[in-house]
Formats: sequence, C-alpha cells, structure tokens
Amino acid sequence: MNLPNIIDYDFGITAIDAQYHRPGRAAIHLIVEKGVAALIDTGTQFSVPGVMQVLQNKQLAPENIAYVFLTHIHLDHAGGASEFMRLLPNAKLVVHPRGAKYMINPAKLIAGVMAVYGKAEFKRLYGEIFPIDENRVLEAPDKTCIELNGRPLLLLDTPGHARHHYCIFDKRSQSFFTGDTFGVSYRELDVDGLEFVFPTTTPVQFDPDAAHASLERIMSYQPQYAFLTHYSRIGHLPHHAMQMHDLIDAFVNIAHQAANTTAERYEFIVQALKELLCQRLAMHGCTWSPTQIYELLRVDIELNAMGLETWLDQSEKSNKL
Repeated sequence: MNLPNIIDYDFGITAIDAQYHRPGRAAIHLIVEKGVAALIDTGTQFSVPGVMQVLQNKQLAPENIAYVFLTHIHLDHAGGASEFMRLLPNAKLVVHPRGAKYMINPAKLIAGVMAVYGKAEFKRLYGEIFPIDENRVLEAPDKTCIELNGRPLLLLDTPGHARHHYCIFDKRSQSFFTGDTFGVSYRELDVDGLEFVFPTTTPVQFDPDAAHASLERIMSYQPQYAFLTHYSRIGHLPHHAMQMHDLIDAFVNIAHQAANTTAERYEFIVQALKELLCQRLAMHGCTWSPTQIYELLRVDIELNAMGLETWLDQSEKSNKL
C-alpha cells in the first residue's frame, strides 16, 4: 500500500491525500485535539486504508476518532463514509439534514450515480457503499456547534454547490473547512505563494444566488484560511472571495450564451470555460500552455459544464411555470 501524502499544519490539522484520480486532487482533513480526532470528508472506499495507516503512524487509535464530518454527500467527499464507520467504532457521522437519509439508506444515491457512470465505472471509482446505522448519524442543522474534546466546531448551512452542504468554522485556527463551497484550488497552479481558485458547479444543484450568499457568510467570520477538499489550505481569502464572486457570474454568463447558441450546448460551455480559465490563469501569472491547463482541469471543466447545463434546464423550466 502506498502511504498517502500528508501535510501537517498548525493547530493539529493534517491534510491526507484521498488518492482520488491523482495525487493532489482531493484531501481528507484530520483535526486532533488532545488525543481525540475527527475526519472531515472521507474520499472513497479506496481512500480508507491509507488514512487508517496515517492514523496508526500518528498513534491515534480508531477508538479515539470521535466524529466523521461530511461537508456534503457527493461521493468524492462521502464515498468512504460507510467503511470508516465500520472501522471507527466510536465515531458519529455528522451530515447535513438533507443528506442524512442517503447515508442511512444509500440505495437512491448509488442508483443516481450509477445512472451517470454505469455499474462498472461506479465500482472502479467508488468501490462499495453500505448503509450506516441511523443511531450513529448526527444531523447537523444550521449553526450546530460540536465540541471536539472541548474545541468548538460551528457548522453553517452553505448551499450553492449543493443543498446538502455545510461548512465548518474552527475558531481555534480561525479557519473554515469549506468542502466545495469556496471552490477548487490545486497546488500546481500556485504562483509565488498566491493560489488560483475557481467555482465548482457540479450537477445537479448549482445555485448562483445561494453560492454568492454562502461566500459572503463565510467571509463575515473573517477567516484566516480555508481548507478546501480540492486541495487543502488557501490563504488570501478576501482576494479569492472577490475572484469567486466574479467567476460565478462569468460561469453563469457562459451558460446564458450557450442557451442562445446554434452550436452543441455542452461543447460550447466546455470550450468557453476552458478559454476563460486559461485567460484568468495567464493573468494570475501561470505560464502553462492551454493544453497543460486543460489536462489538469479537464474533469472539473467537464463536470462544471454538465452542472451549468442542468442549471440552465432548471432555470428554463421554472421560467415557464
């Protein structure tokens, strides 16, 4: 077994690579407070062995993991939850009220994802997902505060990327664990210590108005850092919040343009997103070629295009009502 890459930060926070698609694509965050720990997001079933090895190396017994937090239930964040709950006997699974039933009985969640990927590809990407005992599931409505061995973690309802999404404010580190609400930022695209962040509009619940409001809510706490699932810690948050607001609007504008094009809509959105992100990365100081950029961001761009198409369909439907 290859041990996943880890980054140890201050305040007992560690990023553990989920080994999802490629190194540096998805992080599982570990918080340790005086010997008691929590995991934030779980990667997939295939992420679990590496994380358990990291816990062992850090001399953290499985019994001392008190919580597994799911920022939301998309399977790159929640696919490993049932396997972790099997291996961590005292852990409670903390999930948004809109997502809890899908963890307790994942049949609909599995069927929905299989409809997109097919059974074989689902198994290859995510492995097995099992029901979780409802007595071990904690629903976390807005402003739930959970104490990790005396360390307060405040959970805020933050839709926009998904309606079943919360972010976690850790006052100790003055940081948010943001899942996908504060976008995506890969460390390969950092230039002179400044990160590049862009929104994730994955199907099927992208809502630009809610995304703007959630960003503003996060920034109202004046956090120093955000820990993103894709990929880990970023600073310079006032700058990034401004860029995120601007890019959400730019993504929506691309979707509106696609609605009025005679070209194939999905292909139009993919190409426009590619051009926009290449342009913004050049302004950021990135010297990569468009081909290199697309190679790194292809999956994100394609998922974002699918999500914008879905949003467009939903918008058109509601306008007809």
